[in-house]
Amino acid sequence: MNLLNNAILKVPTPVNEPINSYAPGTAERDLLKAAIADIAAKKVEIPLIIGGQEVRTGNLGKMVMPHDHQHVLGEYHVAGEKEINMAIDAAMAAKSDWAALRWEERAAIFLKAAELLAGKYRYDMNAISMLSTSKSAYQAEIDAACELIDFLRFNVYYAQQVYTDQPLYSPTGLWNFVQQRPLEGFIFAVAPFNFTAIAGNLASSPAIMGNTVLLKPASSCVYTPYLFMQILKEAGLPDGVINFVPGPGSMVGKLCLDHPDLGGIHFTGSTAVFHQMWETVGRNIARYKSYPRIVGETGGKDFIVAHSSADVRQLVTGIIRGAFEFQGQKCSAASRAYIPQSIWGEVRSELEADLAKIKMGPTNDFTNFFNAVIDKSAYATITEYIDYAKAANDAEIIAGGNYDDSKGYFIEPTVILTDNPHFRTMEEEIFGPVMTIYVYQDENYEETLELCDRTSIYALTGAVFATDRSAVSLALSKLENAAGNFYINDKPTGAVVGQQPFGGARASGTNDKAGSYLNLVRWVSPRTIKETFDPPSDFAYPFMDAE
Repeated sequence: MNLLNNAILKVPTPVNEPINSYAPGTAERDLLKAAIADIAAKKVEIPLIIGGQEVRTGNLGKMVMPHDHQHVLGEYHVAGEKEINMAIDAAMAAKSDWAALRWEERAAIFLKAAELLAGKYRYDMNAISMLSTSKSAYQAEIDAACELIDFLRFNVYYAQQVYTDQPLYSPTGLWNFVQQRPLEGFIFAVAPFNFTAIAGNLASSPAIMGNTVLLKPASSCVYTPYLFMQILKEAGLPDGVINFVPGPGSMVGKLCLDHPDLGGIHFTGSTAVFHQMWETVGRNIARYKSYPRIVGETGGKDFIVAHSSADVRQLVTGIIRGAFEFQGQKCSAASRAYIPQSIWGEVRSELEADLAKIKMGPTNDFTNFFNAVIDKSAYATITEYIDYAKAANDAEIIAGGNYDDSKGYFIEPTVILTDNPHFRTMEEEIFGPVMTIYVYQDENYEETLELCDRTSIYALTGAVFATDRSAVSLALSKLENAAGNFYINDKPTGAVVGQQPFGGARASGTNDKAGSYLNLVRWVSPRTIKETFDPPSDFAYPFMDAE
């Protein structure tokens, strides 16, 4: 007998994990620097994890520091067809026991994982994030530590919310209730390189709801998800619930999407890849046991619109932090801005002055605001956009524009000024440290809002800067469908779990908000149950009686 059978539990009310500042003289700064030195000094070999077992294929990928690409942090084993099929089998084998476990017991595992990450593994996770993806100390802290901790704690709370949402009324003599079943089949979780928290959430949110998962990390970010797998194991996650399979997306994706037991896809990545996956599911729809859930957050062309009443200092800070933190490698990063003519001179002056103060370099130097982009491929893509702007007749680079990959993949924070609101860098996602500004006439504010709305296929994040409330109200109306996360007088990045649920519509995704119960409900299928305590024993109804 499970002792919990006689207990109705309530999970702890979550609060957001406090963010360490890593300011000089703080204990956390010393602890993080020590972790950085320790991890940088050793090379690791990362296996696959299938059914709880370490699997080595001998086909190795290399992990390097983006800011020092000659420094090899380690190698990881790459999954092949055999290993992917093994992982699917392991997920399906683990499914019955995992789903049968009381949800509170599943929840306890993830709550323990949150505590391990908040304490024992915090500085290692942050250090690995800094070294392997070139994040600053603060960017690593808010992502690899705090947001992932928040996802684990809040998702457990949201799971409770989902399970306790029962029918409002049962007439006398019967009982209505709802069972939230895990999806049939396995969940295929596909993670991006840029956020450890996203990788962790993609795998753990379906698992919390009783599903089993294949987690495919980005090839450029294998180290931090691997540490997360170790944390989950220490927290007591049963073998096979989450299977860790680094490998080429084309191969892993095909095998998973062609499998009849595919239950769902949890994806963060490029819009093009998501389109391909959706098309594949459509072609395969007749072979699946049930219709797979498709949940995805993809690209963005995130905007800042300033009104003439905007506070210039706040606006400039929002542009710099919104566009250039983590080298602009956020789907939420600001990459286009609309500035009124009346304040443009002041904005430009202060923007150029602030950018001149920014230091760029390796992450172990905490005085650097700016570090390297993730890899050679990203570097080539981003610099091509910069070169395009340099050669254009309807644009000019007013800040940055230089780049160098001799030691690390360094690209200066770059600002393009254009008089063409449909200039290429105003419309296309770059995913790097490039901001394009269009200056409009003050009297055309409403028209500019409409222009902003129709310029991009995306609808992820956006911001308006204004002190005039009517200008804010107009922006909220005109840009209603232009962003899933909308910010007033703040940068369009930095959504916090439980405060700003995150998702995007249009070509930015299915808008199943991570950081709220809206994501958790996607990983269950309800079964409505009606139990009648005194069933009728005569087929006839009163209206049939003789008069």
